[in-house]
Amino acid sequence: MGKPSSKLTSGEVKDLTACTYFDKKEIHQWYKDFMKDCPSGFLKKEEFQHIYQQFFPNGDPTKFANFVFNVFDSNKDGYISFKEFIIALSVTSRGSLDEKLDWAFSLYDLDDDGYITKMEMVDIVDAIYSMVGNMLDLPKDEDTPEKRVNKIFAQMDTNRDGKLTKDEFREGSKCDPWIVQALTMDVPNS
Repeated sequence: MGKPSSKLTSGEVKDLTACTYFDKKEIHQWYKDFMKDCPSGFLKKEEFQHIYQQFFPNGDPTKFANFVFNVFDSNKDGYISFKEFIIALSVTSRGSLDEKLDWAFSLYDLDDDGYITKMEMVDIVDAIYSMVGNMLDLPKDEDTPEKRVNKIFAQMDTNRDGKLTKDEFREGSKCDPWIVQALTMDVPNS
């Protein structure tokens, strides 16, 4: 998808229906809404942060929004195109649990080396805690990002090497209701 236009070509729609869980009608509706909000055809990082700020007015979602933006921006050009947006939305809203967990793994694997280190997870959990602000009443053993991450690693790092593989993350997440709940929110049909 090169230069954005006011309409998707039939080829673009065919490609998007083949690589997402959205049908033709839904693709057109999402495109119309995307172009209304992003007339340039691209979503900038600042605009993305603003969207998160509207959903989390009691906290600071900037850091978390940056992490999510980086996963949506699959070609790393500094913008989210409609194609990048709809593919990520498809996985996060309608993908299988394993697809959602793989997407979440890419969110936590900040340096894209195939592992999640404790420091990477602390960065993400810290961003989540900042985003939700005082909305959560956390148990004493999870009231700091470090405590939460230590608890997660104690559960998931089965070979105790200090880093999580995708398989360890996937299997461990399935046993953690907090992670599964965060990944199973569906987007209604248009």
